[in-house]
Amino acid sequence: MTWWRRLVGDLKARNHLDTYALTMVVFTFAILSLVSDALDDDLRWAVLLSGVGLLIYRLTLAPAATPPADLLHDRSRFEDNPLTPLLRDARDVRVFAPSAVNFLSPQMCELLRNTVLARRNGSVRVVVLDSAETSAIGIAARQLDDSLEFPIQRLPQSLASTVERMNLIAGWRSEGTFAYRVFPYNPGFSLVLVDPDTPHGRLIVEFHGFHNPSTSSRMHLELVAGRDERWYRYWIQQFDRLWEAAVVPEILTRREKP
Repeated sequence: MTWWRRLVGDLKARNHLDTYALTMVVFTFAILSLVSDALDDDLRWAVLLSGVGLLIYRLTLAPAATPPADLLHDRSRFEDNPLTPLLRDARDVRVFAPSAVNFLSPQMCELLRNTVLARRNGSVRVVVLDSAETSAIGIAARQLDDSLEFPIQRLPQSLASTVERMNLIAGWRSEGTFAYRVFPYNPGFSLVLVDPDTPHGRLIVEFHGFHNPSTSSRMHLELVAGRDERWYRYWIQQFDRLWEAAVVPEILTRREKP
């Protein structure tokens, strides 16, 4: 049903409305012509020629040379459009990052506590790298730290700090639920999903790349429900599979035992 998802996405984004409207009129007149002879010939020709004219006009339009302005960014995007408004009414937040140290800052943790985790059905799930996988951590550190021109933090220490913070958050008494898991290697991207299964969902994918001036200069995609349907669903599945493959840390496993 790819055509149906494309139609719904176009209508939500108000794309090609003229084409859809005229197509509906043409099909309506075609059906009426089959069942009735009451339609005037001049009217039939007018509708037909309108359809041909719109088709020719569409063929003259050059394809977009660049992606939409609200699709590609780096982290400076969050200076003008912070995550705070997105989280204000959010109920489902999912994160994957090697250390998640930048996302789970003290300010962000406080924001999550007062928004998503303050709601009875609120949920925050985080996946980070497994610090016990020393070889994988070493390779990820080479990619994420050593390839930066202006590094300001180191992966092993950042990961340890985040894990300690998440263990504290897991012990909070909150209406919502917080859970985290660890993954054995770095797949080369980070994810932030906000209410991904709703019509107003938003999804951010950051690619780590090979060499960057700084962490904040990495490219990321910002996808929204309806407009970017194929890849939007793809990245939701990426997180879901990461979550399924990741494991619950031993400290949380011990807490769950009676």
